[in-house]
Amino acid sequence: MKKVVMQGNEAIARGAYEAGVKVAAAYPGTPSSEILRTLAEKYPEVYAEWSANEMVAVQVAGGASIAGVRAMASMKHVGLNVASDALMTFAYTGVKGGLVIVVADDPFSHSSQNEQDSRNWARFAKVPMLEPSDSQECKDFTKIAFEISEKFDTPVLIRSETRVSHSDSIVELGERVEPNIPIGLDPKEAPKYTMVPAYVRQRRIFVEERMKRLEEYADTFQYNVMEINDTRYGIISSGVSYLYAKEVFPDWSFLKLGMVWPLPKKLIEEFFKKVKKVAIVEELDPFLETEIRAMGFKIWHGKDVVPKMYELSPEKVEQALKGNKFKPPKIRFDTSNLPKRPPNLCPGCSHRPLFYALKKLGLFVFGDIGCYTLATSPPLEAIHTTICMGAGVGMAHGASKALGKEGPGKACAVLGDSTFLHAGIPPLMNVAYNKGNSTTIVLDNKTTAMTGHQEHPGSGYTARLEPTVAVNYEELGKALGVKSIRYVNPYNVKETMDIIREEVNKDEPSLIICKDSPCILLRRAKPLEKFKYRGYSVDEEKCRGCRVCLEINCPAISWIKQEGTTKDGHRRKGVSYINRDLCVGCSVCEQICKFEAIKPIEK
Repeated sequence: MKKVVMQGNEAIARGAYEAGVKVAAAYPGTPSSEILRTLAEKYPEVYAEWSANEMVAVQVAGGASIAGVRAMASMKHVGLNVASDALMTFAYTGVKGGLVIVVADDPFSHSSQNEQDSRNWARFAKVPMLEPSDSQECKDFTKIAFEISEKFDTPVLIRSETRVSHSDSIVELGERVEPNIPIGLDPKEAPKYTMVPAYVRQRRIFVEERMKRLEEYADTFQYNVMEINDTRYGIISSGVSYLYAKEVFPDWSFLKLGMVWPLPKKLIEEFFKKVKKVAIVEELDPFLETEIRAMGFKIWHGKDVVPKMYELSPEKVEQALKGNKFKPPKIRFDTSNLPKRPPNLCPGCSHRPLFYALKKLGLFVFGDIGCYTLATSPPLEAIHTTICMGAGVGMAHGASKALGKEGPGKACAVLGDSTFLHAGIPPLMNVAYNKGNSTTIVLDNKTTAMTGHQEHPGSGYTARLEPTVAVNYEELGKALGVKSIRYVNPYNVKETMDIIREEVNKDEPSLIICKDSPCILLRRAKPLEKFKYRGYSVDEEKCRGCRVCLEINCPAISWIKQEGTTKDGHRRKGVSYINRDLCVGCSVCEQICKFEAIKPIEK
């Protein structure tokens, strides 16, 4: 069989393809985004879509399953929160075609608003969960997950995480196999899929009986592997945590769990009989530890020494269990003198002038999930809350109701176009319905930018870049009951400030839509073509070193310490400098310069 190097997410997509999956749906979210993208780009046999949100993705996959085909939904950890309503009931209905839900956790919150251990969802929903540790297992576990799903009439969760999803390793490829499942919708199956109380009670019994059968299966599951070496010390682990532990303790005994729910009780008991001291090594919650302790086993070490926050590493595992530090390979270059590079909005990003305007207006801004959360950092400092998708709109309404019409200022919410369609519509409808007066600003950059420029229902393109209908935000706002709807071009700072000022002072809900502001990296939209000049430069004779241009935090603008005097005799301690290789010509710095020291470069 052919062997290739694959990223974990690509291997999950490959496993779905080989398993004969017909329908795949997802909402983009790091570290899971590449799963659906790979299916859309490489496997035409699979219908792949970017759904409006994770709940919809699971609904789509669930409907396909009931129709008799294998289906998969994928998302990041917080996405499963959104999809949980459907998951909890699909756990009762079961499946016809295999139904697999992939959730990618993000320990250390590299690109998330929280840390979350999704293993808890498996226990809560009473469904099995598999956890791969490398790309080969990502492919293999995905394939076997569909077999488990159909064998036990259950949705199956696959838990990945950042280091597994985004690491590359060798994968042995197989052929696509079309499953032999009766395709079609049968009205006679209504009692199985219609969860009214009478049928719920019947399926509730089935769920418990299914869990007993799954527990027996776990003890024979081929990827729950016992490795007996030095019987003085043993480790029970799973996923990438197993790799970390194996790297620093290669001679110890291991029980590697490929199925982390339900747990293989007999196998665990056998391991404790063969090994004198057993430690549990797992990232985030003491999930395995809690369950194994509840079985009555005495654990040598667990979360008493293994960190319960952030990612593990070989260093952390060895330090936890032996009290000394792991010695990594020598680094051939010194990183101590490298300049710090905090995350920043791209040069020319349309979000930058919008948040500059909001800061100058002194508004309290309820934020949301997207690139624009970067505006919370100095010097912009114009995002004051970030909770979850769509929360900003609802929170702004709640704050305005709490403060009342005579309160100190008016609440304002900002969110991106993809986020608005994901979870912003219901709270905006709620604002209008409940006679609120908050202002909602939709930053329409024509894509789901932060997770890699995926399409959405407002972009006008499908996951396979086929042209389709695009949501009209103005008409949508009207349908939700919002009467005051305005457009702004965020690159026009003064006009943007004037319109926002007018809208936040109205005693009614208002919707502001950013127009002509596609993501600066979205080549399809050709954003650079609308800028008049190819870049800007600083006239050192006029620059007074006031640093106002630095307040927009543009990567193209830097500060040079340089004692001197301007042409009109003003003493200064430095000047601004614009890197022409980074400047895209958005003109925002020129607009805010008070001394006309920033000039355009002719095309």
